[in-house]
Amino acid sequence: MPGLPVLGRPAIHPSPEPGPLISVVVPVRNEAPNVAPLVAEIAAALAGVPHEILYVDDGSTDATAEAVRGAPAPVRLLRHAASCGQSAAIVTGIRAARAPWIATLDGDGQNDPADIPRLWARAQAEGGDTLVAGWRTTRKDTATKRFTSRIANRVRARLLGDATPDTGCGLKVFPRELFLALPHFDHMHRFLPALVLRGGGRVVSEPVGHRPRTRGVSKYGTLDRLAVGIVDLLGMIWLQRRWTRPSLLPDDARASEKA
Repeated sequence: MPGLPVLGRPAIHPSPEPGPLISVVVPVRNEAPNVAPLVAEIAAALAGVPHEILYVDDGSTDATAEAVRGAPAPVRLLRHAASCGQSAAIVTGIRAARAPWIATLDGDGQNDPADIPRLWARAQAEGGDTLVAGWRTTRKDTATKRFTSRIANRVRARLLGDATPDTGCGLKVFPRELFLALPHFDHMHRFLPALVLRGGGRVVSEPVGHRPRTRGVSKYGTLDRLAVGIVDLLGMIWLQRRWTRPSLLPDDARASEKA
């Protein structure tokens, strides 16, 4: 009879689509002109790899959201009702991500998405508790910005011992679970290497390309960075001193045998 299943034949169900292996999280605020070209580059860099792109619009007042909706590749859009800062946008994106691996990069187009596969391969080779930080060996910024960043990196590395030459690079790759285990606070993205080391993880740096900004303007000034940087650095030093990572002793084999 029509509509009845044929006996002896197993039901055929379509195979579920595989989930993404890596989620690319891009925090943005008022970066409408940069959305389409950057999304196209991310999609090209990860062609053939199950991935997702998440844009977190941190209270933009321009057409950033509309640009994301009209992007040349599928993008998940999350929007903050008001600007909460870059760290909050990164946290929002990673919490919503579906892949076990995360890549972050700035939305201004200065990070090159073509570097993502190489950093991801390094992260997988190093192990599941490792953060791979991009290292902009040749920066395409103003002389003032390069000078202040160089001094800030040296001071931070000396005081925090994070052994990372360029923590300000937005391009990083790491396991999602590694990030979710970290304490979250405003401006935490500037101290990710130190936070990972504090939690018992590893940090390695990988040289990456850096490009001049060709569209839009920087959302942060040098004095703004300096003012919050000093306060945050002191807070990070306090946070490090308020935690001693336990060192586990090896199992007692005799006690295990008796049990």
